[in-house]
Amino acid sequence: MDKTCFHCGLDVPENFRFPVTYEGQERETCCAGCQAVAQSIIDAGLGSYYKQRTADAVKASLPPEEILAQLKLYDLPEVQAEFVEAGRGGEREAVLMLGGITCAACVWLIEQQLLRLDGVLRVDLNYSTHRARVLWDSGRTALSDILLRIQSTGYTASPYDAQKVEAAHKKERKQAIFRLAVAGFCMMQTMMFAYPTYFFSEDIEPQFLQLLHWGALLMVLPVVFYSAVPFYAGARREWRNRRAGMDTPIVLAVWMTFCAGIYSLMTNAGQGMYFESIAMLIFFLLGGRFMEQIARRRAGDAAERLVKLVPAFCHRMPGYPADGKTEEAAVVQLRTGDTVLVKAGEVVPVDGSVLEGESEIDEAMLTGESLPVPKRAGDKVTAGTLNTASPLVVRTESVGSGTRLAHIVKLLDRALSQKPRTAELAEKYAASFIVGELVLAVPVFIGWWLYADWQTALWITVALLVITCPCAMSLATPTALAASTGALASDGVLVSGRQGLETLAQIDDIVFDKTGTLTKGALSVSRIVPLGGLDNDTALAVAKALEAQSEHPVARALSGCAFSDGTTELRTDVRAERYVNRVGQGVSASVTVGGQTDIWTLGRAPFVAETSGKPPELTVSHSGSIVFLGNRSGFQTAFLLNDDVKDGIPEMLTELKAQGARLHLLSGDRQAAVAGLAESLKLDAYRAEASPENKLAYVRGLQQQGRKVLMVGDGINDAPVLAQADVSAAVAGGADIARDGADIVLLNDDMRVLPHLTVQARRTRTVIRQNLGWASAYNLIAVPLAVCGYVTPWIAALGMSLSSLIVVGNALRLLKRR
Repeated sequence: MDKTCFHCGLDVPENFRFPVTYEGQERETCCAGCQAVAQSIIDAGLGSYYKQRTADAVKASLPPEEILAQLKLYDLPEVQAEFVEAGRGGEREAVLMLGGITCAACVWLIEQQLLRLDGVLRVDLNYSTHRARVLWDSGRTALSDILLRIQSTGYTASPYDAQKVEAAHKKERKQAIFRLAVAGFCMMQTMMFAYPTYFFSEDIEPQFLQLLHWGALLMVLPVVFYSAVPFYAGARREWRNRRAGMDTPIVLAVWMTFCAGIYSLMTNAGQGMYFESIAMLIFFLLGGRFMEQIARRRAGDAAERLVKLVPAFCHRMPGYPADGKTEEAAVVQLRTGDTVLVKAGEVVPVDGSVLEGESEIDEAMLTGESLPVPKRAGDKVTAGTLNTASPLVVRTESVGSGTRLAHIVKLLDRALSQKPRTAELAEKYAASFIVGELVLAVPVFIGWWLYADWQTALWITVALLVITCPCAMSLATPTALAASTGALASDGVLVSGRQGLETLAQIDDIVFDKTGTLTKGALSVSRIVPLGGLDNDTALAVAKALEAQSEHPVARALSGCAFSDGTTELRTDVRAERYVNRVGQGVSASVTVGGQTDIWTLGRAPFVAETSGKPPELTVSHSGSIVFLGNRSGFQTAFLLNDDVKDGIPEMLTELKAQGARLHLLSGDRQAAVAGLAESLKLDAYRAEASPENKLAYVRGLQQQGRKVLMVGDGINDAPVLAQADVSAAVAGGADIARDGADIVLLNDDMRVLPHLTVQARRTRTVIRQNLGWASAYNLIAVPLAVCGYVTPWIAALGMSLSSLIVVGNALRLLKRR
């Protein structure tokens, strides 16, 4: 007996098996497309569709054979070797770039479709970057099946490629600007034609009035058939997947208004043609999407820049240790066990161990440590860190996705893909509002058609769709945020996150990074402690001479330290020669002071003790760094170094405490330094020697207690925790990755603005609530009036505009500074 497809009713070919489970029974479908659509309908709880339908569904189309063949190529091991990471057992993970996404609902739809595919274990989809990190079991599904499912849903997917992503962004931006420009120009022209018809129609002769209407029609055509195309594409995807999104009512309103305008023009019915309403609607919607596109791109650059920290090329040493020659090689070609040469000033390309050489590595991007870390044979180095002093020969242990930097990128991707509860509630509310609006329009049209005629029903339905268009509701939050953002910009605060100010008003806990955030990030001499008979000025002169040829942070601190007379220049009566620099320990030289020459050493206590004997016990407690100076007569001086607290920090923290916030310090620096700073600033809690993973876990712990967390940081190592926090802030002097991944950037490095920022956030929340209250009240009043036929389309358009103006005017109050 021939089998027919459960979804479309066509015959199922022999030896084809694409089953779905419906009411506990297995049903056959004719292809993967019908299987995907049918299973989506059933899983969404809409299985009753198959009982109530009066005809079979249209067969779900699959991509052409050549496209299917191309997708199958991605299953080849040699192709996957470039971008697929192998995990435990048969687990595989890949990063895909997606196309066709226009709103957050698209993200939800793709996630749901992939998670319903057997074998897909996890999907982390980032709306900001349009990147999807997919984990699947290769024994149960293939990568080509994942790509096919995304394409069948109405989107595109391909392996992540930075150059392709950049080209796609440029093309998307160019198209958006041009569509917006066309809509803006046509909006002005249609308003020019419509204005006389609204206010002077009785004074205009009929033939000239008709000419104005035809002019408005001609000017709105580019808007309807070009500028509005993205909304049509979005609505088509929504209809294909049997769900109502934001694009569906927009498309219905545009075309019903457009058809109503043409009908009015042809029959000379009514006072206005309402073409200007279409142009205004499309222009404002495109403008909002364009601004969102800019904000989304800036937020998504953080992960992109992390990836770019690792250089594309390196110096490979294929013959080491027998042959010290190097050759240029691509980093992606490196394998575990390869040997590379990292020259001074270059970025380490791999995670590995030092085989030869001594140098200092700047690891601030990973640990938050302000001082470079000495490295010698046997020590570990990390990809993305900077070699500052001498060449190193490194044996490769991890490359590509196995490096620690790649792990930080994964953490950032995963944190950015998390949706806050407010966003999920907003999505549910928007979906309910749209469905309610569309459902209400149907009985209104039918009722008025039966009660009066179809022309009356059409005008009233159009009026209902226009007057209930959620413009005021949509503007309630973004306009308040935009006004508040403008006011804060004048105070040196850039708010880039879409939900930064909203969430900031609910903050309970504020977590600070140490180096570069609360402190200046540069060492300085806080005190000079005599240990022998040497006076402080002479000791400082010798120390300056010893460090005269160094760019080490300690050397810069001593160089900037002033003598008792206020000068900082080197003394001409102090001369040093025959320098010996021991990496990570200190420097020694033959120094002539007052005509007498001796061997002087400057650095850590064990190093100075080799020349000066047993180190003395310091009676001064100090949580920062200590550098000793000595000669063959013994230890002479101790220089106490501090990373000074920024100006105004204690007062700023006092104000935040007065607002009821709990203050935390979270740093990768040493225990003593962090504890001393926390105690001096009277913070509520602190955590020292914290890695990026530790920081992420600390903030998650606070959030699991129901706390709302603001994270303030400046380093690359802060990027994942900045993304995880409910709202994040970065200082402008910090790393680009931290700034671009943060919701708020302090442009002037002035932390004293934080208390004002929290106050402004609470004012913004108040205005948003007022706007939402007005928008809701407007709809409660306008909908009954429109349903009852008391509102004509032109009054509906005017009402919609006035409601939006009220919301915008209320939001502009936030520009006033207090």
